[in-house]
Amino acid sequence: MTGPRPLPRRSLQARLALSYAAGVFGAGIVVLAIVTLPLVGIQSTTPVHSTAPGTLTGTGRGIDPHQLLVGSAVAIGVLIPIALAAGWFIAGRFLRPLRAMAATASAISAGNLQQRLDLGEPTDELTELGHILDGLLARLQSSFDAQRHFVANASHELRTPLAGLHTLLEVTLADPDADADALRSTCQEALALCGHQERLVQALLALATSERGLTRKDTLDLAHVAKEVLASRRDQAAQADIGLAEHLTPAVTAGDPKLIESLVANLVDNAIRHNHPDGHVLITTQTHATQAALTITNSGPVIPDDQIQRLFQPFQKLAPGRHHHDNGFGLGLAIVKAIAQAHDATLTTTARPKGGLTVTVRFTHPPSPVPSPPTERLPSVLGDPA
Repeated sequence: MTGPRPLPRRSLQARLALSYAAGVFGAGIVVLAIVTLPLVGIQSTTPVHSTAPGTLTGTGRGIDPHQLLVGSAVAIGVLIPIALAAGWFIAGRFLRPLRAMAATASAISAGNLQQRLDLGEPTDELTELGHILDGLLARLQSSFDAQRHFVANASHELRTPLAGLHTLLEVTLADPDADADALRSTCQEALALCGHQERLVQALLALATSERGLTRKDTLDLAHVAKEVLASRRDQAAQADIGLAEHLTPAVTAGDPKLIESLVANLVDNAIRHNHPDGHVLITTQTHATQAALTITNSGPVIPDDQIQRLFQPFQKLAPGRHHHDNGFGLGLAIVKAIAQAHDATLTTTARPKGGLTVTVRFTHPPSPVPSPPTERLPSVLGDPA
């Protein structure tokens, strides 16, 4: 069975032209009626043996209806093409910006994301819509560029351990004198490379989950979350000879508990990983007016101010090539940034003059519930029981 046939496409300019022409034609009919109807009761008189113009009076037979009908028909016939032409011209002028927007959108959809509408002046509803679309296109271009950059970096990071694993196995299989110890050593190296890939995939999933946005929003205390994260990282910090200090005061906010825990964990891991022996990490939680703040300060290498924002991009590291030793992939701070954006939190990062970073995340402090007024108990007419 065939579906319903599509309706024929009708030009928007033709529809607007007919609407405008109908308005012009209707207005012309009204003006013609106002002018001609009073002429029906007017009579022209001329004195005998006089060549002077006649005198108009309000009495008598009036103008011949046949002549009036013929004149009105001629006026209406002339008005129809004038109304259609005026309606078509007005509709064309009105749709000119839309045609420009459609042509530019067609070029942009073909892959030219750098092009913009640029409607310019005068400023009206259509140009305002064009400016909004230009902003949308700019955000889309930035998103696509970031996605391409992310995919390229992820492919490179995943290809490197795979190539190493492939080479390791080929070398081992090509050695006819390989004994059990050599095979065991190869398997251990292969497991290490697989563990590296697994951690990278987990980091990529964490980043994708953070960028997806919030799926739940619960009330939680940043101090409680930070305390649990620090308890799970003390052994790691002790092995790296880094001291952990805390100053935790209640800081209540609302958000996804798992994402906020991931944010705190990535900040602490980053502070421990990019530090030096005998360094320190201080984590603080507190409340400022309507904001709950989490601050992590750590020692470490000196970071130039112009490099701070780059560190919050995926796969960006201050010292490339260190991730084989410290298990870092350059995704920790990118995950922190994505989680902060998902919670509409303010992320502030400052490089310390003696080395290290100070990272502060300010969440919105949920308003305290307004207590309901106590209800007065009415005395019972039978008396209260003892």
